[in-house]
Amino acid sequence: MKYYVFRKLQLRAILFGLTPLILTPLFAQKVNSDSIKTHRVKEVIVTAKRLQKEIIPVQQMTGKELEKLSAHSVADAIRYFSGVQIKDYGGVGGLKTANIRSMGTNHVGVFYDGVELGNAQNGQIDLGRFSLENMEAITLYNGQKSSIFQPAKDYGSSGSIYLTSKTPSFTNNKTNNLYLTLKGGSFGTVNPAILFEHQFNKNLTASISAEYMYTNGQYSFRTKKENGYDTTEVRKNGHVSALRYEMGLYKNLEAGFWKVKGYLYNSNRGYPGASVREKPGEYTHQDKQWDTSVFLQSSLKKSFGDKYSLLLNSKGAYDYLHYISDPRLDVTTMYVNNTYKQKELYASISNLYTIFPCWDINLSADIQWNKLDANLVDFVYPYRITNLIALASSLDFNKFKVQASILGTFVSDKITAREESGAAGNKTKITPTLIASFKPWNKYDINFRAFYKDIFRMPTFNDLYYEFIGNKKLQPEYTKQYNIGVTYNKKLKDHWLTNIEVQVDGYYNEVTNKIVAAPTSNCFRWTMINLGKVEIRGVDIAAQANWCLNKDWQLSSRVTYTYQKAQDYSDAKKSYYKGQIPYTPWNSGTLILNGAYKSWELNYSFIYTGERYESQENILLKYIRSWYTSDMSASKRFTWSKTPIRITAEINNLFNQQYEVVRCYAMPGTSLKFILNITL
Repeated sequence: MKYYVFRKLQLRAILFGLTPLILTPLFAQKVNSDSIKTHRVKEVIVTAKRLQKEIIPVQQMTGKELEKLSAHSVADAIRYFSGVQIKDYGGVGGLKTANIRSMGTNHVGVFYDGVELGNAQNGQIDLGRFSLENMEAITLYNGQKSSIFQPAKDYGSSGSIYLTSKTPSFTNNKTNNLYLTLKGGSFGTVNPAILFEHQFNKNLTASISAEYMYTNGQYSFRTKKENGYDTTEVRKNGHVSALRYEMGLYKNLEAGFWKVKGYLYNSNRGYPGASVREKPGEYTHQDKQWDTSVFLQSSLKKSFGDKYSLLLNSKGAYDYLHYISDPRLDVTTMYVNNTYKQKELYASISNLYTIFPCWDINLSADIQWNKLDANLVDFVYPYRITNLIALASSLDFNKFKVQASILGTFVSDKITAREESGAAGNKTKITPTLIASFKPWNKYDINFRAFYKDIFRMPTFNDLYYEFIGNKKLQPEYTKQYNIGVTYNKKLKDHWLTNIEVQVDGYYNEVTNKIVAAPTSNCFRWTMINLGKVEIRGVDIAAQANWCLNKDWQLSSRVTYTYQKAQDYSDAKKSYYKGQIPYTPWNSGTLILNGAYKSWELNYSFIYTGERYESQENILLKYIRSWYTSDMSASKRFTWSKTPIRITAEINNLFNQQYEVVRCYAMPGTSLKFILNITL
């Protein structure tokens, strides 16, 4: 069937199915840079089960774990998942994106309450703007979720991060909950937050949350003049001021639910540049950025008897970005005063049918519209219509489980400022996935699993149309993933060690048709081309144990380790052929220890990132040494006038290690933070 017939039939089906839903035409866009900077994360406390025996590798933090997180954002939290690298653009509130198993940030799908966050401009989602104050769970999947009842977009990423906000819950006949949080500390950080929940009746609840965060981003660090002396400098132009608002409406239905989520984020920030080793103390980088992001989304899930279930999703979003670079403040740059506006509309329908108790099938159809506006000279004003159809099936024979899915992606690019030949045109891709797990013994809780996934990412609007850089002839960037793993769980009775869990996965990934920037005849003009090929071999290990020494003392621990060999196979004639790709360490790991005594808690966390290189050429000049940090916190819970209160004191980078994750970008030394939580 031709592309347009597919699109016409799918559009009619979705519009018919989504009539009951709210679909408000808001709009969207977000800009991130491609430079890589890994950010130190505060400690995480582990007190509940986290490793899950899913068919595919999954890591999760839920409930009390997130409440105790001493991190500023979602990006800080997922740094403790194995196989993840975080890219950060500076300070407490800097732009942050995730890279899973070295396949690239653009291959990570980020979902908020079941609906994917979009960015057609550059394909990257800033995780730094999502707070932990209203977060119930963070889940990371390699490949895709092992549940087939999901929208077609959920099948379309090499790795996925699911963010689940808190759903209101009430006890002791209460109809209102109020949570107040105040954080403050080093670098002029002030971070108040409020969450209010109301119960209209037993089936209808609502929540409203707001948060403000400010930091001046100034911290001292030691540096060394090239071939010269050590000195102390101060990081500048790293200030951030950000506001976040969220509202939610939740309705319980018979055999289902309906919910609406509204979100608004507004920030302004400075972008600190690299330190100049030849001229200590000179920091000329004065770039500024203003962001506004708004979305409204709705989900309806309902079962009709034992055989059929329906899931409807819809979303409208708008993102605005304003970026200024002024040569009067920084003589090394050219004048830039650009604004970008991205708009998005999305709708989805998923249908799950149970043929037999052990056999389910799902058919999902999605449609998404994106448009990008900018004040650039000769900008082409592109818009994209993406249609996705997914057919999936799962078989559950108790000890043996298998899932298979096939995803059809139909993309049509148009432009509104030039002749039709200036657009990238239509693309049609069909991609499969196969997942299986096996539990051979009833006596032992050991599960073996494996999966294969073939997927791709479309070139972004920046890749295709950005002035002097875009290339409308670009092809999609493909990934092939192979994974085999095992999970082991052991619960002990009448023993001080109550539970132990281990998860081990080995994997091989290929990224082909990799999109890279290449210079043209003019060194100031680059273009995007399909050139690169990367092969990634790795092992992820995660282990967790819980102890109960007596009724007052409880201990828990979590250890993760990742080995990755990510090699560049783009050109056998180049000196960097088979070299480790930039900023990917061979070895990395984390350690988390949590001790609780009555109403007191003491927590310690450790992050290690091994040696790596800043470019494809693995030579001494490009070498970056390994680094590690230690964080500690202590907290106390008590009640004052029947009001539950929790106070926390943190010390981060306990040993004041001076290090650079990215060359010439110094990270903070020792810092302090204090937190006050009040529940009314």
